[in-house]
Amino acid sequence: MRTRGVQAMLEVLSGCGVRYLFGNPGTTELPFLDALAGDNRVQYILALQEIPAMAIAEGYALASGQPGVVNVHICCGLGNAMGMLFNAYRSGSPLIVTAGQQDQRMIFEEPILWGDMVSVARPWTKWAAEIRRPEDVPSAMRRAVQTALTPPTGPVFLSLPLDVQMGEGEMDVRPPCLPDPHLRPAPESIRRAALVLAEARNPGILVGSRIREAGAVNELAAVAERLGAPVIHEASTSHGRMSFPSDHPLAAWPLEYWSPEVCQRLAEFDVLLVAGMRLMQQYIYHGPRPIPEHVKLVQIDDDPWELGKNYPLEAAVAGHPKPALAELAELIDMAMSSRQIAAARARGEARAAAHRKQREALLREAENRYSTRPMAPMCLMDVLSRILPDNVAVIDESPTTTGCYFERVGALKASGDYFAHRGWALGWGLNCAIGVKLAWPDRPVLAILGDGAALYGFQGLWTAAHYRIPVTFVITNNAQYRILKQCANVLRLPHAQAGHYLGLDIIEPAIDFVGLARSLGVAATRVSQPHELAEQAAASLAGNVPQVIEVPIQAP
Repeated sequence: MRTRGVQAMLEVLSGCGVRYLFGNPGTTELPFLDALAGDNRVQYILALQEIPAMAIAEGYALASGQPGVVNVHICCGLGNAMGMLFNAYRSGSPLIVTAGQQDQRMIFEEPILWGDMVSVARPWTKWAAEIRRPEDVPSAMRRAVQTALTPPTGPVFLSLPLDVQMGEGEMDVRPPCLPDPHLRPAPESIRRAALVLAEARNPGILVGSRIREAGAVNELAAVAERLGAPVIHEASTSHGRMSFPSDHPLAAWPLEYWSPEVCQRLAEFDVLLVAGMRLMQQYIYHGPRPIPEHVKLVQIDDDPWELGKNYPLEAAVAGHPKPALAELAELIDMAMSSRQIAAARARGEARAAAHRKQREALLREAENRYSTRPMAPMCLMDVLSRILPDNVAVIDESPTTTGCYFERVGALKASGDYFAHRGWALGWGLNCAIGVKLAWPDRPVLAILGDGAALYGFQGLWTAAHYRIPVTFVITNNAQYRILKQCANVLRLPHAQAGHYLGLDIIEPAIDFVGLARSLGVAATRVSQPHELAEQAAASLAGNVPQVIEVPIQAP
């Protein structure tokens, strides 16, 4: 068919089932917006700045499994978007990021706003390119969709000159035919993994986000149950999606932040199965390497780069985690003797009992914090855990408050309910929650946000208000960058150890989050008592409008 470049883009995207396009426009994006104005297949979601646009798109992509499509404004808009592009790159989120470019007929003159955007975006994308002819638009879009969605998934970037957007040509606008990603591993590698795990006296499992994203949670649970092995998620500093049900008897508490504590935690194991996790993503250097030297490692991943990247392996399994874990469970059954099966059953029962005791002790500790004012972080989390709807989705950008509490007490029943950072460019959580709600309109969505993090992407509230996207935003306000104070003490910085911090307190004046939210069209309230929080959060999660609940909390 003969059509314009921007129309060809829409034809390919709508053919792929794309429902939303997220963006903040400028002059070089106007042809694309004009085409969208006459096309009701794809809805444009306006954000007031590129941080919200990118993070909303990532939330949508994570929850839906479909590509999040973003259109930002040339060099300055791409610059604003880079922090969120880094997040998507670190998390492997399938984003298709586009930006308008100046007309190629005047690029040699270096016009206003022009720049080499491809070189800027390339380090944090799987593929980046500038389209030079209108006729190449369909091929570029098909390649972008396939690249973003092919494991290991991740963001791509396309620069769209104005003359390419507006130019005409004969084009084949069919959508891509995506390959099935469920590639089986080499048989010998999975047999080797099964033998190593079957012989383990005290195995454990380290799990990362890609197990959830691969739809392999049930397969991982089957392996864990056969081995009687605890399943340990990444620390909140690199947690990402939750890949194991938190109420499962073998669900252990996530890893600690720092290397010495991680090393001590893992010292009891003789073999660790590492599934869909980057081994090991540390936050700051603090002592010995986190994997003890005596531990044998078996690793499964759909990204061969991750296999043995930092630690030598006893068995390396390259393939899609879902068929890999299913085959592993069957081969473990065949490899284990009756004595080993009995030992695994006893291990599993002992682990389940220990986990129950941990959870009971934590619940008692939380109850003892209810009288503290301002509210203790653990009290806040316990209150919320008691009013969570069964099908709630939780987005976490407040790690020093949340402390993975919902997981530690088994409050989240389904493994796909939880979304957390993997990149740590702030402003992500508030806006990710909006994208998750767009993907899951029938599920309540709760975002738990630190005060500092929320301020990076607060403009996203306008988008929630404008499109009536009902998310409950709980802002935990301790008037500081608490995690940075913790890090300063881990680094043994002298002034920090004396309690003197520079630039880490958000005071004088205090931020009026309620006033800010209301100015952007979102209902807001401030609560200080546990029963008030329970009432407001429960009502908001059951409601149909966005709401901000600010909670002053104790600064430990």
